[in-house]
Amino acid sequence: MATEKKLGVVTLAGLVISAMIGGGVYNLPQNMAQSASAGAIIIAWVITGLGMWFLANTFSILSNIKPEVTSGIYGYGELGFGKLMGFQVAWGYWICNIFANVGYAILLMDSFNYFFNPYFKGGNNLLSIICGSLVIWIMYFAVMAGVKQATFINNIGVIGKLIPLVIFILILIFKFDFSIFTTDFWGRDVIPNLMDKDLGGLFSQVKSTMLVTLWVFIGIEGAVVISSRARSQKDVGKATVIGFLGCLIMYALLSLLPLGITSQGKISTMSPPSTGPILSEIIGNSGNWLMNLGVIIALLSSWLVWTVMLASLPYEAAKAGTFPKIFATENKNESPSYSLLVSSILMQICMIVVYFSNNAWNLMLSITGVMILPCYFVCTLYLWKISKAGGEYPNNSPITREKALLTGIIGSIYAGWLIYAAGLSYFLVAAVIYALGIPVFRKARLESNDNESAFTHGEKIFAWIIILSGIIGVFYILANYKTLLG
Repeated sequence: MATEKKLGVVTLAGLVISAMIGGGVYNLPQNMAQSASAGAIIIAWVITGLGMWFLANTFSILSNIKPEVTSGIYGYGELGFGKLMGFQVAWGYWICNIFANVGYAILLMDSFNYFFNPYFKGGNNLLSIICGSLVIWIMYFAVMAGVKQATFINNIGVIGKLIPLVIFILILIFKFDFSIFTTDFWGRDVIPNLMDKDLGGLFSQVKSTMLVTLWVFIGIEGAVVISSRARSQKDVGKATVIGFLGCLIMYALLSLLPLGITSQGKISTMSPPSTGPILSEIIGNSGNWLMNLGVIIALLSSWLVWTVMLASLPYEAAKAGTFPKIFATENKNESPSYSLLVSSILMQICMIVVYFSNNAWNLMLSITGVMILPCYFVCTLYLWKISKAGGEYPNNSPITREKALLTGIIGSIYAGWLIYAAGLSYFLVAAVIYALGIPVFRKARLESNDNESAFTHGEKIFAWIIILSGIIGVFYILANYKTLLG
């Protein structure tokens, strides 16, 4: 077998940026302005920037002080809290990626509707399901051709989807009107001709944006997930920070600059992608065309990255004995073939399910968010655990133990708050998915330990808690499936 070419910091940073910047970012102006004023949006980005900085720094620090962990974010869960916790992180993150890719399929088809109206309306009609399924299998064969080749294609895709956003930002900078930006700055005035209305208190405005700001940062851990293919673990840390800072600046500009072009009230009613009608006010209908094309490129590029990531994690977990051994199967191009096949089949099943949903994008978005939040929380808790007094923090680390401890504590608080803010309903759905992973974990442990129990005493208790939560979740889904499907 040929020696695998390793990924450098530029390629890894491209993966992080591409994982975060999907098609949804093109509708960020409307998403943020829907219930918040310019002042509230600024505060929201400050809060999110600080919180996500500690989360990004968590991955950066861990990749530096634990260079031997090349198995993705699940490795931190396993080192800190045992095999079952590590598996649950791997399982949850894997399923999260599957739902994310199905969400990309829905958005992609909805974007095609701009050019082929009304054939792809809603992104989940019959034609959308057929074409979305076709793209799933095209991505499957693209990644089967080799991860290195897929990441090269992604680098081209990153450039392709950033160009429309950069053009949008540059044009708005030159057309920015500070007097428009400061009109109704706190969202408390009623101005009918601007479609502005009283948005309520500042706290409620800021809170309304927080989940939006979380969604656009999902993927920040991209370099960590495929760290086994990185040239060095230092590159992983650098790529994570570069990706975070680049996206934070771009997100803030995308949501704030439009408020210097037109009013918050008008932006809040724009159809997706809202960057299109905003740019059209300045350069005509070509603005809509450019932004919708950017959405398509962004979705295809991000979809490719998430396909690489969802195939890599079960593969790495299988090599460590956390997933069943068959998931470690590779093809001649050193791609995780079995993991990729199962992932694609599960995506196909989800595509069929969303046909019956009236609000398929929100369903995929919500499930993706709740599945990934516990994974983030476990990683921040692990950094907290090893950097506290008496922990296992290395003395020769260039990052001080005190700095790492502060990062772990604040990162844990932020991740915990996001779990609370996400609400209970979709966590009960997530509990069902986590419970379904228990038999898979048992099979993996029995394969790795012929004469040992699959669970420790503590893991048995934890497993039963997950199973009981899943049972409650099943009853909740049966009672509320109409609401969940929209």
